[in-house]
Amino acid sequence: MKVVILAGGFGTRISEESYLKPKPMIEIGEMPILWHIMKHYSACGFNEFIICAGYKQHVIKEWFSNYFLHTSDITFDFTKGNDIIVHNKHSEPWKVTVVDTGLNTLTGGRIKRIQDYVENETFMMTYGDGVCDIDLNKLVEFHKSNSHYATMTAVKPEGRFGVLDIENNSVLSFREKSQDDMGWINGGYMVLEPEVFKYIEGDQTIFEREPLETLAQEGQLDCYKHNGFWQCMDTMRDKQKLEELWNANKAPWKNWE
Repeated sequence: MKVVILAGGFGTRISEESYLKPKPMIEIGEMPILWHIMKHYSACGFNEFIICAGYKQHVIKEWFSNYFLHTSDITFDFTKGNDIIVHNKHSEPWKVTVVDTGLNTLTGGRIKRIQDYVENETFMMTYGDGVCDIDLNKLVEFHKSNSHYATMTAVKPEGRFGVLDIENNSVLSFREKSQDDMGWINGGYMVLEPEVFKYIEGDQTIFEREPLETLAQEGQLDCYKHNGFWQCMDTMRDKQKLEELWNANKAPWKNWE
């Protein structure tokens, strides 16, 4: 099953780094978060990827074209005509298609543009800025058991701010916000049937608006509730949190050796 990853946005809320590269190429533990997402899928047996690129799409293409340079020891032998020798060559079992889906194309439009690469097959889709510890095979099983066009993973994000319990204008308590205070939100990690392409009008379609809303109204959108770890990387604060987990060898999304 092919995995579609949306990686074309501007990443304006993390502009400290995204002015140089697409947000999915911002590094966690010296590797792009895009790589972390792909490693997670790969560990579950999904190795064919379609990257929906846009903003600074050349950075993504160049990174994959030089993947051996990023993951191996290299000897540059200038005594023999600029020979390059790759030591301990490491390659992932991946087939990666990077598609320039346009600079200003919205999420639905990006998905629509890769229709020819997906063909008439069920496919997976997620965003290029979030990691989690979801069991992807169970997600696929859940999707298949319901026989609908789309399955979305729902998550409860960690609260950022403290909560005030107020009664008659008096603060009764101040406490940290828990997941119980939060509602379920779209966590990405979807499984989609090719029929969803019919719900996308064009480049300026936001997938999370009309397409998903219409699918929900028609009873074609299922929800897979994930109660485990999930974290998007919207801000530098999010990046630092993910870095800390990775550096402490406590990254919940790391399901590979």
